[in-house]
Amino acid sequence: MRPIRSLLIYFAVVFLGGALLAPWLYWLAQWAAGVWPALSGLAAKPFHRFLDRSLLGLALLCLWPLWRCGGARSWRELGFVWQDRPVRQILRGFALGWASLAAVALLALACGARAFILTHFDAEVLRHLLDATWTAVVVAILEELVFRGALFGLLRQSTPWPVALVVSGAIYSAVHFIQKAETALPVQWHSGLALLWQMLRHPPPLVPAFFTLFVAGSILALCYQRTGALYFSIGLHAGWIFWLRAYGFVSRPAGAHPSFWGSDSLIDGWLSFIVLAILFVVIARQKQKNAPGWPV
Repeated sequence: MRPIRSLLIYFAVVFLGGALLAPWLYWLAQWAAGVWPALSGLAAKPFHRFLDRSLLGLALLCLWPLWRCGGARSWRELGFVWQDRPVRQILRGFALGWASLAAVALLALACGARAFILTHFDAEVLRHLLDATWTAVVVAILEELVFRGALFGLLRQSTPWPVALVVSGAIYSAVHFIQKAETALPVQWHSGLALLWQMLRHPPPLVPAFFTLFVAGSILALCYQRTGALYFSIGLHAGWIFWLRAYGFVSRPAGAHPSFWGSDSLIDGWLSFIVLAILFVVIARQKQKNAPGWPV
C-alpha cells in the first residue's frame, strides 16, 4: 500500500499546497511590480493564472520525492530506459497519434460537419503550427512523466497492471475536467482554496469527453506497459496534442451537432471516442513483437 499512500499524499500536497501558495505568489508579484515596473505585466495577470502556475509548479517539484517514496532510484525506473532507436519510437508514436485524430478531422470535413478556415495569413499558419508543435512536445513529456511514469508506474507496484491502467486512466481523465474559474474578490490567504473549490464544483460536460480521455490514458499506459519505456507514449501523446491545438485554428463548425463531431476541442465528440476505442482494441490485440513501435 505504500505507493498508493504516496500518491494520496502527493495529490493532497499539490492541490492544497498549490491553493495556499497561490495568494503569496500573487502578492509577491504585486510587490515586485512596485520595485521593478518591468514586471507590471506579470502583476496584472488574473489570480487564476497564479493558481494554475502554483499547482503546476508543485506538481513538478514534488515528482522526485514521490518517485523516491515509491522506490524509484533512477530515471530508468520512470520509463526512460535505454532501448534501440528511442527517437524512432517517438516518431512512430507521433505518426500514429497524428494519424488517428487526423482521421477524425478529415471525416468531419468530408461530411460537412466542419469547414476549413481559409482566411489565415501564411505567417499566422506557420506561427500557430510551431506553437502547436512546441506545446505538443512539452505537454506530452510532462504528462507522461506524471501520469504514466509516476502514477501508472507506482500503481502497478501494488495492483495488477490492468487495474493500474484503469485507475490511472480515470485519474488522467478526471484531472482534465478541473475547469478554469475567475474571481473579482480581493485576494486573501484563502482565495486559492475558494477558487479551487469553484473550479472543482463546475466541471465542463463530462460525456463523452471523459470517456475519450479515459481511453486515451489507457492507450498511453498500455503502450508504456508493452514497450517498457515512455518513448512511444510520448510520441503518441504529442501527435494528439498537436491536433488539439490545431483543430480549432484550421477549421470551424458548419452546423452539425457537436455531440457527435465534437467542438474546437475535438475530444468532446463521440467520433473521437470511437476512433480511439478502435485504436485501443487494435493495440491490445497485437502481439508485443508486432505492435507499432514495440522493440523487436
